[in-house]
Amino acid sequence: MRVAFRFICPLFLLAALPASGESLYRDESFQSLTADRRAYRIGDALTVLVVENSSAQSSADTSTEKRGGVGIAVTTQSDEKRGNIDLTETFGGKGKIQRTGRLLATLTVSVTAIAPNGDLVVAGSQLIEVNEEKQHIQLEGRVRPIDVTETNTVLSSRIAEAKLSYVGYGLLGEKQRPGILTRFLSWLRIL
Repeated sequence: MRVAFRFICPLFLLAALPASGESLYRDESFQSLTADRRAYRIGDALTVLVVENSSAQSSADTSTEKRGGVGIAVTTQSDEKRGNIDLTETFGGKGKIQRTGRLLATLTVSVTAIAPNGDLVVAGSQLIEVNEEKQHIQLEGRVRPIDVTETNTVLSSRIAEAKLSYVGYGLLGEKQRPGILTRFLSWLRIL
């Protein structure tokens, strides 16, 4: 037993020499349990509440009139001939455009960079597919950290330099486009 102890004890001492302790604490990623959970670093997620309302209206009323005339009279001793040409052009046109749009969505984006002034540069997209109808929402812009709420959300109206795209694909989107003949005639300026 004593012989075994002599051999085992040095083995334990040799095994303990190269061991080193490493801390689980990382200063750059530490957040206490009571810490603020708002996005503030590259890679953090931020929820955007997209509430966009837009409306535009334009109308035009045009009326033009142009008149011109040329008269010729030729008289000889035996015959008198007269001719008259009168040109008139009248144009009247009216047009009205009225458009309204509303978009409500919730989209989670990622912080892609931190601007020199501390703003969060964010970008993200979402693809929703229901019954072979695809809706693609894409958003990018700059968010001031002060505009991020305690629940880590921000309204889309608070995003600077916002680029918001909402595109739908599928049967419904196809039916809202004019047909090929209508598009061809419009291209020829017939319609």
